[in-house]
Amino acid sequence: MEHRTLGRTGREVSIIGLGTWQLGADWGDVSEAEGLSVLDAAAATGVTFFDTADVYGDGRSETLIGQWLRNNPEWNGTVATKMIRRAAQPSLEYATAQNFRDWTDRSRKNLGVDTLDLVQLHCPTDDVYTSGAVFDALDDLVEAGAIASYGVSVETCEQALRAIARPHVATVQIILNAFRQKPLEQVLPAASEAGMGIIARVPLASGLLSGRYTEQTTFAQNDHRTYNRTGEAFDVGETFSGVDFSTGVQAAARFSAAAQAAGYEPAAAALAWVAQQPGVTTVIPGARNTQQAEANAAAGQLPRLDEEFLSAVQSIYDDAIRPLVHHRW
Repeated sequence: MEHRTLGRTGREVSIIGLGTWQLGADWGDVSEAEGLSVLDAAAATGVTFFDTADVYGDGRSETLIGQWLRNNPEWNGTVATKMIRRAAQPSLEYATAQNFRDWTDRSRKNLGVDTLDLVQLHCPTDDVYTSGAVFDALDDLVEAGAIASYGVSVETCEQALRAIARPHVATVQIILNAFRQKPLEQVLPAASEAGMGIIARVPLASGLLSGRYTEQTTFAQNDHRTYNRTGEAFDVGETFSGVDFSTGVQAAARFSAAAQAAGYEPAAAALAWVAQQPGVTTVIPGARNTQQAEANAAAGQLPRLDEEFLSAVQSIYDDAIRPLVHHRW
């Protein structure tokens, strides 16, 4: 597994990481045993970056990772978590030094560590990015040894660019996939220039780019792909990358056909497309079982994608997706 430096953290992390939202909530039921097996499988394939958040299952994802870390002390990896969405609103009103200390202490306890490797502000509102006091409070947590580094997880390219301008922000996490290409224009070049790490999330567009779904596919009631299709629970861009399901399925069929014509498995090609973008540090697909975790990691070993396939991907985006999402995030 190739490793890259995670921006200003200075840490080396695998180009394919593991997103652990699935181990907490909002993707149907995943048992404790299944969750631990996913972590086992990812680590066995060379994954050295786990991404979680304090609100995934109200701490369940963090706690599972903490249990796994105690059982696997030899793993030399990085765990990134997030904070602010435990507040009534992820806004400046709640982005206080005391709340940061409380949320950080809770995550430290859940993960069973004294110092958190990386804490990311979890998709806060715009006003948070413009407050010097917010970033001063994060600097204080670094100085106190509660966290080693901090970053942001953003919804929009504008938010990412504001964060990149901050001198001590180490990483930016952003949605990037073949159906969400806007970050390629300004965010990735700016992050590279600033020496900042890019963590790419939702790389499979909530599974669309695996090519396994039809317009008749249904999901569990406690799966965000059922209850957040029009943004009922949180930003709609987090579900199918903001593309309506029918359009997404049709575009994904075109993507799958192009991948297979080039000799690629569609999900692997989708992950490799993200990992091979200049400026990306690590890609964090989720996994509900060991087979998915192993397949995700294997995508990090694909050779450079061929130009004919890349051209087909661009055509699909320009024809079917760009008019729907490019202006929004």
